[in-house]
Amino acid sequence: MNNKIAELIQSSDPVLVPTAQGIFAVRGFEFSDGNEHMLATAVDADGNEKTEESSPLIRLHSECATGDLLGSYRCDCGPQLEQALETVQRQGGAVLYLRGQEGRGIGLVNKLRAYALQDRGIDTLDANLQLGLPADARDYTQAAAVLTRLGLTQIRLLSNNPAKAEALERLGVRVLELVPDIVEPRPENEGYLATKRDRMRHRLA
Repeated sequence: MNNKIAELIQSSDPVLVPTAQGIFAVRGFEFSDGNEHMLATAVDADGNEKTEESSPLIRLHSECATGDLLGSYRCDCGPQLEQALETVQRQGGAVLYLRGQEGRGIGLVNKLRAYALQDRGIDTLDANLQLGLPADARDYTQAAAVLTRLGLTQIRLLSNNPAKAEALERLGVRVLELVPDIVEPRPENEGYLATKRDRMRHRLA
Protein backbone atom coordinates (compact mmCIF):
# COMPACT_ATOMS: atom_id res chain seq x y z
CA MET A 1 0.00 0.00 0.00
CA ASN A 2 1.12 3.57 -0.67
CA ASN A 3 1.15 5.43 2.63
CA LYS A 4 1.11 8.74 0.77
CA ILE A 5 -2.49 8.32 -0.37
CA ALA A 6 -3.86 6.79 2.83
CA GLU A 7 -5.97 9.01 5.06
CA LEU A 8 -6.17 8.98 8.84
CA ILE A 9 -9.78 7.91 9.35
CA GLN A 10 -10.14 7.35 13.08
CA SER A 11 -8.36 7.16 16.41
CA SER A 12 -9.20 5.68 19.78
CA ASP A 13 -9.47 7.58 23.03
CA PRO A 14 -6.36 7.27 25.21
CA VAL A 15 -6.37 4.47 27.79
CA LEU A 16 -3.87 4.03 30.63
CA VAL A 17 -1.54 1.06 30.27
CA PRO A 18 0.85 0.20 33.14
CA THR A 19 4.14 -1.31 31.98
CA ALA A 20 7.55 -2.23 33.35
CA GLN A 21 8.76 1.20 32.23
CA GLY A 22 5.86 3.13 33.80
CA ILE A 23 2.34 4.21 32.88
CA PHE A 24 1.46 5.25 29.34
CA ALA A 25 -1.63 6.79 27.81
CA VAL A 26 -2.06 4.66 24.69
CA ARG A 27 -4.00 5.62 21.56
CA GLY A 28 -4.50 3.74 18.30
CA PHE A 29 -4.75 5.37 14.86
CA GLU A 30 -6.31 3.72 11.80
CA PHE A 31 -5.66 4.70 8.19
CA SER A 32 -7.73 4.06 5.09
CA ASP A 33 -5.23 1.48 3.79
CA GLY A 34 -5.79 -0.65 6.91
CA ASN A 35 -2.58 0.35 8.66
CA GLU A 36 -2.83 0.88 12.41
CA HIS A 37 -0.26 2.63 14.59
CA MET A 38 0.03 3.14 18.35
CA LEU A 39 1.11 6.18 20.34
CA ALA A 40 2.28 5.62 23.93
CA THR A 41 2.57 8.89 25.85
CA ALA A 42 4.32 8.95 29.22
CA VAL A 43 1.98 9.92 32.08
CA ASP A 44 2.09 9.99 35.87
CA ALA A 45 -0.08 7.91 38.20
CA ASP A 46 -2.96 10.37 37.75
CA GLY A 47 -2.81 10.17 33.96
CA ASN A 48 -1.20 13.59 33.49
CA GLU A 49 1.33 13.92 30.68
CA LYS A 50 4.87 14.23 31.96
CA THR A 51 5.95 17.01 29.65
CA GLU A 52 4.87 20.59 29.34
CA GLU A 53 7.43 21.31 26.65
CA SER A 54 6.50 22.88 23.33
CA SER A 55 8.91 20.46 21.62
CA PRO A 56 8.30 17.04 23.24
CA LEU A 57 10.61 14.06 22.87
CA ILE A 58 9.19 11.61 20.30
CA ARG A 59 10.46 8.21 19.20
CA LEU A 60 9.24 6.74 15.88
CA HIS A 61 9.71 3.01 16.31
CA SER A 62 9.30 0.76 13.29
CA GLU A 63 7.67 -2.59 14.01
CA CYS A 64 10.17 -5.43 14.38
CA ALA A 65 8.62 -8.78 15.26
CA THR A 66 11.93 -10.57 15.74
CA GLY A 67 13.43 -7.84 17.89
CA ASP A 68 10.38 -6.52 19.75
CA LEU A 69 8.65 -9.87 20.36
CA LEU A 70 11.41 -12.47 20.35
CA GLY A 71 14.21 -10.29 21.70
CA SER A 72 16.44 -11.15 18.75
CA TYR A 73 20.13 -10.26 19.13
CA ARG A 74 20.53 -9.75 15.36
CA CYS A 75 19.34 -6.13 15.59
CA ASP A 76 19.06 -3.40 18.23
CA CYS A 77 15.29 -2.87 17.86
CA GLY A 78 14.04 -4.54 21.04
CA PRO A 79 16.51 -2.82 23.36
CA GLN A 80 15.95 0.50 21.56
CA LEU A 81 12.19 0.27 22.16
CA GLU A 82 12.64 -0.57 25.84
CA GLN A 83 15.19 2.20 26.27
CA ALA A 84 12.95 4.69 24.45
CA LEU A 85 10.04 3.91 26.78
CA GLU A 86 12.31 4.42 29.78
CA THR A 87 13.65 7.68 28.35
CA VAL A 88 10.27 9.26 27.65
CA GLN A 89 9.14 8.23 31.13
CA ARG A 90 12.05 10.19 32.59
CA GLN A 91 11.92 13.18 30.28
CA GLY A 92 8.32 13.22 29.11
CA GLY A 93 7.21 12.53 25.56
CA ALA A 94 5.90 9.58 23.56
CA VAL A 95 6.76 6.56 21.44
CA LEU A 96 4.89 6.21 18.15
CA TYR A 97 4.93 2.52 17.21
CA LEU A 98 4.66 2.18 13.43
CA ARG A 99 3.16 -1.09 12.24
CA GLY A 100 3.73 -2.24 8.69
CA GLN A 101 7.37 -1.07 8.77
CA GLU A 102 8.90 -4.51 9.36
CA GLY A 103 12.42 -4.95 8.02
CA ARG A 104 12.78 -1.26 7.13
CA GLY A 105 9.55 -1.55 5.19
CA ILE A 106 10.14 -4.75 3.19
CA GLY A 107 7.92 -7.00 5.34
CA LEU A 108 8.55 -9.96 7.62
CA VAL A 109 8.99 -12.68 4.97
CA ASN A 110 11.43 -10.60 2.95
CA LYS A 111 13.31 -9.63 6.10
CA LEU A 112 13.85 -13.30 6.92
CA ARG A 113 14.99 -13.91 3.35
CA ALA A 114 17.46 -11.06 3.82
CA TYR A 115 18.63 -12.68 7.06
CA ALA A 116 19.44 -15.86 5.11
CA LEU A 117 21.64 -13.82 2.77
CA GLN A 118 23.28 -12.13 5.77
CA ASP A 119 24.13 -15.57 7.12
CA ARG A 120 26.21 -16.03 3.95
CA GLY A 121 28.23 -12.89 4.69
CA ILE A 122 26.21 -10.19 2.91
CA ASP A 123 25.50 -7.06 4.94
CA THR A 124 21.99 -5.85 5.78
CA LEU A 125 21.88 -3.22 3.05
CA ASP A 126 23.19 -5.40 0.21
CA ALA A 127 20.92 -8.26 1.27
CA ASN A 128 17.88 -6.08 0.56
CA LEU A 129 19.33 -4.98 -2.76
CA GLN A 130 20.09 -8.55 -3.84
CA LEU A 131 16.42 -9.36 -3.26
CA GLY A 132 15.48 -6.51 -5.60
CA LEU A 133 14.22 -4.41 -2.70
CA PRO A 134 15.10 -0.91 -1.48
CA ALA A 135 17.73 -0.51 1.23
CA ASP A 136 15.06 1.31 3.25
CA ALA A 137 11.45 1.29 2.04
CA ARG A 138 9.91 3.04 5.04
CA ASP A 139 7.55 5.96 4.56
CA TYR A 140 6.81 8.37 7.40
CA THR A 141 3.75 10.05 5.90
CA GLN A 142 1.40 8.35 8.35
CA ALA A 143 3.68 9.12 11.29
CA ALA A 144 3.62 12.79 10.30
CA ALA A 145 -0.17 12.66 9.95
CA VAL A 146 -0.53 11.35 13.52
CA LEU A 147 1.85 13.94 14.92
CA THR A 148 0.13 16.74 13.03
CA ARG A 149 -3.32 15.58 14.17
CA LEU A 150 -2.09 15.92 17.77
CA GLY A 151 -0.45 19.29 17.19
CA LEU A 152 3.04 17.84 17.55
CA THR A 153 4.58 19.77 14.68
CA GLN A 154 7.76 20.78 16.53
CA ILE A 155 9.56 17.93 18.26
CA ARG A 156 12.82 16.51 19.49
CA LEU A 157 13.33 13.17 17.76
CA LEU A 158 14.69 10.21 19.76
CA SER A 159 16.67 8.50 17.02
CA ASN A 160 20.16 7.86 15.63
CA ASN A 161 18.90 8.11 12.04
CA PRO A 162 19.10 11.52 10.31
CA ALA A 163 16.92 10.19 7.47
CA LYS A 164 13.92 10.05 9.84
CA ALA A 165 14.39 13.69 10.78
CA GLU A 166 14.77 14.70 7.14
CA ALA A 167 11.62 12.80 6.16
CA LEU A 168 9.59 14.44 8.92
CA GLU A 169 10.88 17.87 7.97
CA ARG A 170 9.72 17.31 4.39
CA LEU A 171 6.30 16.33 5.75
CA GLY A 172 5.91 19.49 7.80
CA VAL A 173 7.11 18.32 11.24
CA ARG A 174 10.00 20.41 12.47
CA VAL A 175 12.77 18.44 14.22
CA LEU A 176 14.65 20.70 16.59
CA GLU A 177 17.07 18.07 17.84
CA LEU A 178 18.12 14.50 17.14
CA VAL A 179 18.45 12.84 20.56
CA PRO A 180 20.56 9.63 20.55
CA ASP A 181 18.93 6.26 21.31
CA ILE A 182 22.10 4.17 21.35
CA VAL A 183 22.21 0.72 22.93
CA GLU A 184 25.25 -1.41 23.74
CA PRO A 185 26.17 -3.61 20.76
CA ARG A 186 26.32 -7.39 21.05
CA PRO A 187 28.64 -9.74 19.16
CA GLU A 188 25.61 -10.90 17.14
CA ASN A 189 24.74 -7.41 15.86
CA GLU A 190 28.10 -5.62 15.59
CA GLY A 191 28.19 -6.03 11.80
CA TYR A 192 24.57 -4.89 11.48
CA LEU A 193 25.27 -1.75 13.51
CA ALA A 194 28.49 -1.05 11.60
CA THR A 195 26.55 -1.14 8.32
CA LYS A 196 23.96 1.28 9.70
CA ARG A 197 26.77 3.61 10.80
CA ASP A 198 29.02 3.36 7.73
CA ARG A 199 26.49 2.99 4.91
CA MET A 200 23.19 4.37 6.22
CA ARG A 201 24.37 7.49 8.10
CA HIS A 202 23.20 6.40 11.54
CA ARG A 203 24.92 8.31 14.32
CA LEU A 204 26.65 5.45 16.07
CA ALA A 205 30.12 5.22 17.57
